[in-house]
Amino acid sequence: MTHSDDDEEDQNTTTQNYYSIEQVATRAQLTKRTLRYYEEMGLLPQAERTEGNYRRYTEEDLQRIIYIKSLRELMGLSLGEIRKFLQAEDEREQERTAFRQGADIQQKLVHLDRSDEIIREQLTLIEQKMNGLKSMQQQLFERMEKHALKRQALQERDF
Repeated sequence: MTHSDDDEEDQNTTTQNYYSIEQVATRAQLTKRTLRYYEEMGLLPQAERTEGNYRRYTEEDLQRIIYIKSLRELMGLSLGEIRKFLQAEDEREQERTAFRQGADIQQKLVHLDRSDEIIREQLTLIEQKMNGLKSMQQQLFERMEKHALKRQALQERDF
């Protein structure tokens, strides 16, 4: 490797693009109010501000917002569950950074173990949601089966 991770971060911050709240709302297909609410709820870090006190978002902020939206829409997570999920992601990122910076093998193993523990917690939440969806799906299939039986009974009476 010819440069350190710190050098890479320095290069990224010098060419950082910023987006207005309107641009982020459009790209994420959310309202400006929703973005402000996510910030109030702690799902997003406080947005940087311009000299005129307008919010400005980074590409990383935008990606987090899109991730939040997918957690909400795809998995049906509540905002509280999303907060926990994101906190776990942030903690895993801290473990990843500590792992990369550490030289001691035992410490690296501790960081890997903690990361796995966090992932297991996230998987448990996902499995709970999936089980709930599977249960709902099964109920709907059962309703359709009942309808088929009723349909058949009605058709037999008609003849």
